[in-house]
Amino acid sequence: MNFRILAALVVGSLASLSFADDLPGTQPVMLRSSDELPVVDRVVVHKARRRLDLMHGGNVVRSYHVALGLNPIGQKERSGDFRTPEGDYRLSRRNSRSGYFLSIEVSYPNGTDLRRARARHWQTGGSIMIHGLPNLMKHDVDYYQRTDWTDGCIAVSDADMVEIWMLTPDNAPIDILP
Repeated sequence: MNFRILAALVVGSLASLSFADDLPGTQPVMLRSSDELPVVDRVVVHKARRRLDLMHGGNVVRSYHVALGLNPIGQKERSGDFRTPEGDYRLSRRNSRSGYFLSIEVSYPNGTDLRRARARHWQTGGSIMIHGLPNLMKHDVDYYQRTDWTDGCIAVSDADMVEIWMLTPDNAPIDILP
């Protein structure tokens, strides 16, 4: 199926949903008409909770389960450590032809990451993305839902990736918290 057709179908189904996720301490943003989607002004990843939240004005408008790097605890320090970075970044580039179902690049490394790696004579690594499942899966879907399996990226289901792709503006801030 053509991606534009898929996106149109998803937009149509998203617009008809109510977004009361029953998340404690959040106030969902309700759609005002069937043609409007919530405006996202920030992305927040809570590594310990395995959650990615799309935010608008301090309110969570969507929340997704994520998988992280194979070594998820702690700050990414160097290439090949299989950790997901922690810090303040931006969503810097979109790739619809990724090895995964869509991907949006996170602007890792930032200045702090570069200084820390240089002080230790390490390579920072890079290509940290938010992405869907691999195009060529080596495991069943259940494995990807219950395991931290990436090299340091933030992975979501393909359906969640379509929503994230459509709801996040270019250059949106992303805070990755421990």
